[in-house]
Amino acid sequence: MNTGVISKRYAKALYLFAKESKQEKLVYREMSTLADSYLQVPALRKALDNPLLSVEAKIDLLRSASGGNVSKETERFFALVLKEHREKFIQFMACSYVDLYRKQNNILIGRLVTATPVDKRIEDRMRMMIVKGTQGTVEFETVVEPSIEGGFILDVDFNRLDASVATQLSRIHRQFMEKNRKIV
Repeated sequence: MNTGVISKRYAKALYLFAKESKQEKLVYREMSTLADSYLQVPALRKALDNPLLSVEAKIDLLRSASGGNVSKETERFFALVLKEHREKFIQFMACSYVDLYRKQNNILIGRLVTATPVDKRIEDRMRMMIVKGTQGTVEFETVVEPSIEGGFILDVDFNRLDASVATQLSRIHRQFMEKNRKIV
């Protein structure tokens, strides 16, 4: 069976179970934390794949990676996944749950990249522009990246508005080289 199919089925089952007990937002935070833990600690996957580690130890490890004290829904989910020997898919299950929750609740991901730190008002204004244009909620982060030299890059889900000085200079350089190639 395909990794994506397995992950999505488990994520959907967890979402429905959490929604039934009105804990889907809490489980969302826990699954987000777990997904981030996999990115920050690559050894987590190896530890969970270790057959010498007991189920209780793996549950403790997953609990810690999910933020410590987890909901009973998440705890039961971990027990089910380990009982079915699907621990190698749990990272994908967590990501699938996060995606499903965001889709069900119309949550977009926004990221503002600037060359220097921006004022909180500007960040809030950008967030409100996205909310107004999409009628959804936005999880927004601001990143300082001096290499863009000025301007900004705004990512919203899979859309990008690149108004950075570095990109504009690169575009001008490309155009200049194309015109001068004909002369030489």
